[in-house]
Amino acid sequence: MRLPGVSAFLTASAILDRPHSQTERLARLFDAHHERLFRLARRLSSDPEEARDLVQEAFLRAARSPAAVPEGDQPGEAWLVRTLVNLCRDRYRRLEVRVRANAELAREEHDGGDPEEAAVARATVQAALGRLSPRRRAVIVLHELDGLPVRDVARLLGVAEVTVRWHLLAARRELAKMLVKEDRR
Repeated sequence: MRLPGVSAFLTASAILDRPHSQTERLARLFDAHHERLFRLARRLSSDPEEARDLVQEAFLRAARSPAAVPEGDQPGEAWLVRTLVNLCRDRYRRLEVRVRANAELAREEHDGGDPEEAAVARATVQAALGRLSPRRRAVIVLHELDGLPVRDVARLLGVAEVTVRWHLLAARRELAKMLVKEDRR
């Protein structure tokens, strides 16, 4: 099954001029990990289109520099996750103004009407996640929402377990402050 919205033509055309073994390796990586990367990107980004763009850009980077992708399934997956998180971090920096504007709109919507409680809670948590740094957001999403153990999060992000625990602690504190502050409004 192919990820809807990820252009197989663009990804394939980017790697066709590579030696056959590299093409096969990248194709196997795509087949094995594109769905999981999309789920991660979806949780790290604000909308499905942006998530598709992030996944496609991660694979295009792999296609442009296949030698940069480590051999093996797990190291290749970790490289893709780090690339995706870095792409998200870059977008986060560029789109910080948009995130603040969306949070403001959500706040105004909350103050002005009586939306469903679940939708408000989801929007509030999404806005709070959007205000975390990309690394902390990735750690929280992978550990708390995807349910991965600290060891796996560390492997995927290419950092030490203690670093993951530190980011989890800091992110939980930041989220608690943001959500308490939001609740008082």
